[in-house]
Amino acid sequence: MEKKHLDEIKKLLDSDKLIIGQDRTIKALKSGTLAKVFVAKNASDELKADVDQYGKKAEVVHTDKTNEELGTVCKKPFAISVLGVAK
Repeated sequence: MEKKHLDEIKKLLDSDKLIIGQDRTIKALKSGTLAKVFVAKNASDELKADVDQYGKKAEVVHTDKTNEELGTVCKKPFAISVLGVAK
């Protein structure tokens, strides 16, 4: 994952534009309200397929970070497989 993506996620932590979690992100993708999606490298194949299927109108970034590392970047005590950025 490029440093600019990490910096972008860190900046979005204090805003209401960052959507954390599989269910909320997929729902937002289906409704077309996301500009960008970050997917952890160890996310399930099913989740990756869903993001690729519904993410036609959003930029999809497949990161080189694990879900545990994404959780740490977001200052959360749990793993995060997918993050969405609202438009």
